[in-house]
Amino acid sequence: MSLKVKLGLLAAGLMLSGCMQATTYEATNTQAFKPKDKDLLAKVRYTNTPVAEPYRRAIVDYHRKEAPGSIVVDSDSHYLYYVLEGGKAIRYGITVGEEAMAWSGIAKVGAMTEWPAWHPTKSEIERLGVPTFVAAGPDNPMGSRAMYLYANGKDTLFRIHGTNQPEYIGASISSGCIRLTNEDAIDLYNRVKVGTIVVVLDPKKGDSPYKPQMALQGGGTYAAMQ
Repeated sequence: MSLKVKLGLLAAGLMLSGCMQATTYEATNTQAFKPKDKDLLAKVRYTNTPVAEPYRRAIVDYHRKEAPGSIVVDSDSHYLYYVLEGGKAIRYGITVGEEAMAWSGIAKVGAMTEWPAWHPTKSEIERLGVPTFVAAGPDNPMGSRAMYLYANGKDTLFRIHGTNQPEYIGASISSGCIRLTNEDAIDLYNRVKVGTIVVVLDPKKGDSPYKPQMALQGGGTYAAMQ
């Protein structure tokens, strides 16, 4: 991890830790893991760096109006929220894309995969020098779970997925996708379904993108997005 990223994470942690309210941290429920999850997570070769406290999974107060069952991504703060009933949400720390590679808008989960393989895009292959295919496994950059974001009936090529670089949770270094720890990816995956609405907030605007009322559909009807 670069010194710049380390300093950025430290500064963000100090600022966020001073303004948290009604936060209840959640420990990972390993009983929800499948035998394959336990087997592959035991074989990871990356350093399973603990996530800084401000980015640990937690139950928090939630003041926005998205319906329960929706996902809201706040890239500026490096948080993903899974909206619950009663003004609460599960907040996950995330890694997001660098500004030039970020995406914002309203999408839905169009497909879901456990322990996905990685098919890098042409630009990722050219930019990162990675192979055209990486098989599923404990050290795959896609991690333990992937939720594929679709908009207007088409794959946006952006995903919510796990990571083999937990040390970057809270940073902006990915190729645009939204990364969680593998443990958090499993937890979120177990809560959502195909069709779940995902709102990715516009950077530096602090509010929903155009037509935010679409998010109020929550886990219900998605005809407006077809």
